Amino acid sequence: MLVLDEISDDYENVDQIILPNVAKECSKLRVVVERSDIVNALAELIESGLAKAYLLSSSGPAEDLPCMPPLDVIEDDFKTYFYITPKGLECHLSDTTRFPFEDERDA
Repeated sequence: MLVLDEISDDYENVDQIILPNVAKECSKLRVVVERSDIVNALAELIESGLAKAYLLSSSGPAEDLPCMPPLDVIEDDFKTYFYITPKGLECHLSDTTRFPFEDERDA
């Protein structure tokens, strides 16, 4: 749900936004999050229809990717981004789970 939350308001890249933000939130619970955990979560979100992957470039329109791209290494050019789908937004908005750190984040 934290990964879905990160991509719920904008296109986000694994290494620039998603991993640092999710790792920061999880560290409050003394949980260590690895880059592979984020990549796996994104793959599951895409497979479930809750997220989509895109190639973004300043020289043209966003390219919709049909499936989870390989992200074995950190990208040099940060072209691969993720965004929530309408189905993902429904799931995100219907989640009533309150994470222990959510009140702090909202304050």
